[in-house]
Formats: sequence, C-alpha cells, structure tokens
Amino acid sequence: MSFASKTLNITQWIIWFVNTISKAQSHSKEMINPILRKAKFWDIHQKALLNKRQKKVISKMFEAGPAGFQGGISAKKYTSMTKCSKATATRDLTELRKKSILIEAGTGRGTKYDLNI
Repeated sequence: MSFASKTLNITQWIIWFVNTISKAQSHSKEMINPILRKAKFWDIHQKALLNKRQKKVISKMFEAGPAGFQGGISAKKYTSMTKCSKATATRDLTELRKKSILIEAGTGRGTKYDLNI
C-alpha cells in the first residue's frame, strides 16, 4: 500500500494529475493553434481572388510552418514551386502583397515575402 492509501492524503496525486492535465492542454494548444491561424487566415482572405499558383504557395507556406520559410519566400522559390516564369512570380507576389496577404521585406533581388498572419 502506498502512503496515500494509508493516510487518505491525495495531495501528491492531485498535484501530479493537475500537472498532467496542464501539459496535455499545452500540447493540444500547440497542435490546434496552427490550424486555427490557417482557418482564420482563409476566412479573412476568402474573397480575395487568387489563382492556383498563389493558393498553392500559400498552402505550402502554411504546411512548412514558420521554420520552413524562415526569411520568407522569394520570387526564385515561388518560380521553383509553381514552375512559372520569374515575371509571373513577381506579378503574383506583388498582387499578394497589395491584397495584404503577404508582407514584403527587403528590396530588389533580396525581396522576400512572409504571410501576413
């Protein structure tokens, strides 16, 4: 028999139980928050007319998470992902920036874009 069984003191068990529940909630939040951010993003931008390339890149950026596109996406990465010309990539990215879907950082060849979340 454990000490708690003999004395009916369940304080240690309650502390363990509360800590376990707290860890489970934190883990659940970590799992759900990216999904909620993505849903909120698409809800806000549902009326934005996006082409297939733009939707594909935005979805890939969400899938990769913050670490996947650290430093943002460039026209070169966009071109590689969508198999379009550099001019088309630049136009698509500029349009996404104008619609406040992407945030621009840098200038010229060093221009990168991040999701406006």
